[in-house]
Amino acid sequence: MAAATAYAAASAVSTPRVPITTVRTPRCSTLPYLPPRLSTSSFSSNSIRQVSESRRFSSVQTRASSSSEETSLDANEIFTDLKEKWDAVENKSTVLLYGGGAIVAVWLSSIVVGAINSVPLLPKIMELVGLGYTGWFVYRYLLFKQSRKELATDIEALKKKITGTE
Repeated sequence: MAAATAYAAASAVSTPRVPITTVRTPRCSTLPYLPPRLSTSSFSSNSIRQVSESRRFSSVQTRASSSSEETSLDANEIFTDLKEKWDAVENKSTVLLYGGGAIVAVWLSSIVVGAINSVPLLPKIMELVGLGYTGWFVYRYLLFKQSRKELATDIEALKKKITGTE
């Protein structure tokens, strides 16, 4: 044990103590450059006219008010209506199964859309496909009076088929 203390004392004496200094770098924070101020000569007469028109119309105030003829929706009324409809449902397990399936379908479709969106060129192609289909739909069903009537009858037939009143 005496040898160990003698060795520790010798090593402590033989190693000089050097003060530990850390090099500090000066920290400077710079502010972002601001755009130059606009001079009064850069304003056009059009922008001055727009400012004066906006001041003129700022004094016009509108207020929304409800008339006594309109009925307001009460939260309790909505909940009681929903409860009555839920109690009227015969096969509740099927409704819950369809509802859960719809939630899972929306979740999976969001995953698929996210995956498609990550492919570089595919989102733009899908936008073009969507625009093309929208143009076709407008031309086929909305542009002419006869085709609008056809669309309305198709929608009514689909509503009757879904509700079972056919």
